[in-house]
Amino acid sequence: MKTNLEYTGIEDQPNLDILPRISANRVSKVTCQQQQQIPIEFNKVLVIGLGQLGLPVAKYVREIGYDAYGYDTSPTAMNIAEKSSIKKAINFSEFDVYILCVSTHKPGDLFSPQIDGLLSVVEKLSTEAKNGALLSIESTIPKGTSKKVFEMLHHRLHVVHAPHRWYAAEEKQHGINQPRVIGGVCDCCLKRGMQFYGGATYRSSSDNNNDKMSLGIPMHPVTEIEVAEITKVIENAHRYLQIAFAEDLYLYCQANNINFPELRDALNTKWNVNILEPREGIGGHCLPKDTKMFLQSSKSVRSKIVIAATEVDKDYRSYRQTRAQTHTGHLI
Repeated sequence: MKTNLEYTGIEDQPNLDILPRISANRVSKVTCQQQQQIPIEFNKVLVIGLGQLGLPVAKYVREIGYDAYGYDTSPTAMNIAEKSSIKKAINFSEFDVYILCVSTHKPGDLFSPQIDGLLSVVEKLSTEAKNGALLSIESTIPKGTSKKVFEMLHHRLHVVHAPHRWYAAEEKQHGINQPRVIGGVCDCCLKRGMQFYGGATYRSSSDNNNDKMSLGIPMHPVTEIEVAEITKVIENAHRYLQIAFAEDLYLYCQANNINFPELRDALNTKWNVNILEPREGIGGHCLPKDTKMFLQSSKSVRSKIVIAATEVDKDYRSYRQTRAQTHTGHLI
């Protein structure tokens, strides 16, 4: 049975007037009331950050029929986007929607989280973005970032966080239109975000009164934006745990002279067991970075099991390196 927060696509549109209420003391009530008086027109969309995540987003926005623009500090990334018919933004003014797909790692260190680059973009938006526009943060961010962004924008824009879900290796199955979580800094922010992403129809006075559709992405709204913020980091921390357990089990098999591949195949015959295949270690940069972000998200309670998983990955990598030096480098 569906809950009141669940939304499954454009065929089952939610009543935006009954979305979960968010306490008025979180933001300026007057500001929210003023912004809700601004007509909703999503025509010009700017995607900021055109890397592995941002470029597919910009392409999808354009395919839906929006006037799609892009911005990236990398000339190479910008040139690639322009070849895909994404127009280059000269400044940040006069856009209806801003989508942030900026990397949130330290320069030169893909495995350590940092949001300085994202906040520098927000600084630029604070002076150039038009009142009442929608700002969607799709980058993976630490808990509390969205409210900080809202304050930096002087409450002039609607701010939502819709953490990105996209798997490059299976883009057709797990592409841009994956079910997503969304949270808003306040009620009006969440409503605007749902209208842009989740399938609500609206009428644009600047487009000959033609009805327009949203991105048509199935969205799951949450009552507190912090829930949306930690959703993505916990997703990746959970995946980190799954891989680390497989690594730990492999080391156990090696120490006890047990055939790991045969054991894994036997275990995976059970319907609710899925032991992954350990390879070179936990790769990429998102899983290590976001797992660190999760561990840093709490000052009082830190996940003991996640900390242990990071130790397992170190041990596994060390074991592989030792084996590579004395054997062929292949797992047996």
